[in-house]
Order: sequence, then structure tokens, then C-alpha cells
Amino acid sequence: MNSGACFPRRARMVGQPAFADVFAQPAKSSDRYFTVLARANGLAYPRLGLAISRKVAKSAVARNRIKRIVRESFRHHQSQFGGLDWVVMGRASLTQQENAILFASLQRHWQRLA
Repeated sequence: MNSGACFPRRARMVGQPAFADVFAQPAKSSDRYFTVLARANGLAYPRLGLAISRKVAKSAVARNRIKRIVRESFRHHQSQFGGLDWVVMGRASLTQQENAILFASLQRHWQRLA
């Protein structure tokens, strides 16, 4: 396994305080599929938090698919991020899109905010 493209436990944001820090003063990027927030975390590595609500994707299957796509995209780009916390939120038109379109959207967000 390539060490640059893994998603270890430390790369996950857990708990309300971690998310609250990002929501307090974020750098923000939005399009019709995602809203992505980023903020420096003071660590040597990036972390990812997901906020894919039931309002965005009704079924658990759809929410989990979106989360897998976001985590996979994050894994491949995390070497460019340094010490940033990222929160990815889904928007309403998300579930009808193909995976390739969602990957391209995320890639634009990563490039804008990194």
C-alpha cells in the first residue's frame, strides 16, 4: 500500500469541537454538489470531516456512497494539503450524479482551498 494514499484514523475529524473550529472561521468553496470548508489545524497532517445529511441523501446507501467518494478523493490529494482540517458538506443535487463528476468537483475544491 502506498503510504501517501492511505486514510489512517488520525486523518479523521471526530467530535464536535474539531468541527466547531472549522465552522468558526473557514475558507470556503462551493458548487452545486458540495460545500467544502478548510482551516489550518496546527498539525503536520490534514484531517477530513464529513457532513452528509439525510436531507441531502435520503437513503443510507446513497450517503455512504458519497462518503466513500469523498474519502477516496481526499486520500489521493492529501499529500498536497499540509496541516488543514477539511469539512465536506453535500448539497441537494448530489445523489443523481455519476462518480466521475463528483470526483472532478472535489478536485476543483481541493485545488481552490489548498
